[in-house]
Amino acid sequence: MGERRPPLGGVSAVADAGPVLAVLAAGRARRYGGVKPLAPVGPAGEAVLDLLCSDALAAGFSAVVLVIGPHTGPAIRYHVERTWPDSVDVRFALQEAPLGTVDAVLAASPHLDPGAPYGVCNADDLYPFEALTLLADHLRQDPGTQALVGFSLAGAVLGDGPVTRGVCETDEEGMLRTIVERRQVSAVGDGRFVAKDGLTPSELDGDALVSLNLWGFGPEMPAVLGAAMAEAKQVSEENEVLLPEVVGDVVQGRGPGGLAAAPFKVLPTDGRCIGVTHPEDLALAQAEVAAQVGTGQRPALLWSAER
Repeated sequence: MGERRPPLGGVSAVADAGPVLAVLAAGRARRYGGVKPLAPVGPAGEAVLDLLCSDALAAGFSAVVLVIGPHTGPAIRYHVERTWPDSVDVRFALQEAPLGTVDAVLAASPHLDPGAPYGVCNADDLYPFEALTLLADHLRQDPGTQALVGFSLAGAVLGDGPVTRGVCETDEEGMLRTIVERRQVSAVGDGRFVAKDGLTPSELDGDALVSLNLWGFGPEMPAVLGAAMAEAKQVSEENEVLLPEVVGDVVQGRGPGGLAAAPFKVLPTDGRCIGVTHPEDLALAQAEVAAQVGTGQRPALLWSAER
């Protein structure tokens, strides 16, 4: 399951020299109850994964590494191999067990371009095109500085169901100072958000900067992530090792194994992210995508470099 399907032609000339994007698609999606990356959110039934990766190539990424698991991976691969153009450089990586996003990125590492920076994202979030472009440009122009694309909390929650979001604090130069995973975050009306995870403050500002796992990593990160997995205790599906928690330790000088990583620049964006977490989110996501197509914010056809 770890082989690569080579490109047979260019989808976008812009993407020829761009970085690779690792797309984390191995989650079990127990809250959603289906294969979230294949949720049909497009006007013609296009999947979240289709729209996301089409946008990524048009934004400047050159290839996609799909990290898939043994349970939902066969369905994802079947879909990709039968519906994506042969011109898309897509590589499949297997995450043997659902041990978290750190392990997922490590599974992708052998399929990334050696010694080059790369992007990482979720497979069930439809990021705004501007955010993907921002990250791709950063990886090309400033490969020595790792990055996290930051969204406002209000732009990172769809519907009323509870979600998990990493709340970020930056210094005066826009570098990541802390990131704290807040769980059970819900909108409660009047632009207010509450996290029912027992942490303080319980009420969160809608303008708070949050992570949606849209990262730019340097080639030193596999060693850091590998050390984090080696140091983790009793890792399981219920006790995953997560990227925000490891990065949070790194930026505060508590990196695993004593390893240091380049600092993280936070790249803020005003765009709205469309994510599918709960079954009731699907209709909301479909309406959002349809509105984007109708207003010209999104092309009606996939795999187009035109934006």
